[in-house]
Amino acid sequence: MVVRCQKCAFLRQLGTARSAKYLVQVIVLGAQVVTRAFTRAVRQEFAASQAAAQARGTGRAAQESAAASSLAGMSLQEAKQILNVTSMDPVDIHKNYEHLFKVNDKSVGGSFYLQSKIVRAKERLDEEVRIDEAEKSSKDVN
Repeated sequence: MVVRCQKCAFLRQLGTARSAKYLVQVIVLGAQVVTRAFTRAVRQEFAASQAAAQARGTGRAAQESAAASSLAGMSLQEAKQILNVTSMDPVDIHKNYEHLFKVNDKSVGGSFYLQSKIVRAKERLDEEVRIDEAEKSSKDVN
């Protein structure tokens, strides 16, 4: 016959309660860390977009460029790095796009993810070329 004391049962319940308390503390601490990291990332992204807008200048073209960066989810610099272009020449952009898209085709062992990044980079650069051309044509009219 096994005799269990009430004190032992109380200590087991107390241990379970402490475990739950520690588990809740770990979860809350983890949530705080994630929240801080997310807040820091949002602040950095905001600062980067403002710096890019200031580097671009002021006016309508700068606003359109910042809006294009926001919509594409990719900065102009990142798009240039992905397509490995230094100038905004549409011929170079298209040539590098075609090469990188073919090389990363899934049928030849490439990556769909990389292909999608290449497409987004080309869309971002095409939008920037369109903005530049619109800005030049508006200056020519004036």
